[in-house]
Amino acid sequence: MMKTVLIALFFVGSLTAFAQNPIDGEWKGSRDTPNGTMEINYTFKVEGTELKGELETQFGEVPLENGQVDGKKFSYRISFNDFSIESKGELVTDDEIIIRNEMGEMTLKRVK
Repeated sequence: MMKTVLIALFFVGSLTAFAQNPIDGEWKGSRDTPNGTMEINYTFKVEGTELKGELETQFGEVPLENGQVDGKKFSYRISFNDFSIESKGELVTDDEIIIRNEMGEMTLKRVK
């Protein structure tokens, strides 16, 4: 009996160790610019407390730098053309993220 209980606990523990973080995945948002609305796509991957991924627009892809995760909150930097933007985000629901930076606030929706 004890052996069965230990095996069951190990199995359940293994599943939670490999569970996907709710921030992981593809997300889509848009930002109004002087030249019209720009669609922005993100791919996020959480590894421990590190956030990896990329941002993609019609101009190309930019990797996330210095990404950090703390529960439902996260931060990262993107750099392009000698320009750098620090952003902070928060998972609001399983299907919505809010990103804030010096350019304002943007809502991202999970791509299904």
